[in-house]
Parts: sequence; structure tokens; C-alpha cells
Amino acid sequence: MPTKKPAGSAEWTDPDDAPELTAEMLARAEIFHGDTFLHQATAQAPRRGRPKSAAAKQQISVRLDPEVLAALRAAGPGWQSRINDLLRQALRIRKPPAKRPA
Repeated sequence: MPTKKPAGSAEWTDPDDAPELTAEMLARAEIFHGDTFLHQATAQAPRRGRPKSAAAKQQISVRLDPEVLAALRAAGPGWQSRINDLLRQALRIRKPPAKRPA
């Protein structure tokens, strides 16, 4: 009958003998909440999604006449941004200057 091979090292390691955590080790740590991966501790860790805007738009709910909505949607993609532009024109609010890439 075949014998079962040991699954790990036969040598016992005392957890009290673990090395001290250094700032470098902590900087490379992966942060978890339970089983969910949150992020990597380093500043170079890639961020998910679109970068945050300095002047982020606010999400609201607004009711529009069906004809107005149909006309805006008929113009194609970007109709929600066009609503913002039309409201800026109607309220005479200037658009902030576009930032140039560095």
C-alpha cells in the first residue's frame, strides 16, 4: 500500500520567532477586509476606474418632457453632457478653461 507524503515541512516554526515587520515590508503589503482585496499599500498601486476629477459633477434626478428627452437622445451619444451645456448657456455660466496635459 502506498504511503502518504507529508504536506509540509516537518519542522515546526514558532510564531514568536517571526521576523519584525519593517516599513519596507508594510509598504508592499496587500490590504484585505475579510476575503475581499482592497488595495496594495504602495502609492504606485494602480487605481481602478476613471481618475477623480477636481470638479466632479453631481448625479441628480430630473423629469423632462418626453419630446425634449427624445430630441436630446436623437442627437446621439453624449446627450446628457449636451443637457449640461444647454443649461450653462441658458444660465450664462462660462465653462472653466480646459486643463492642458502636463
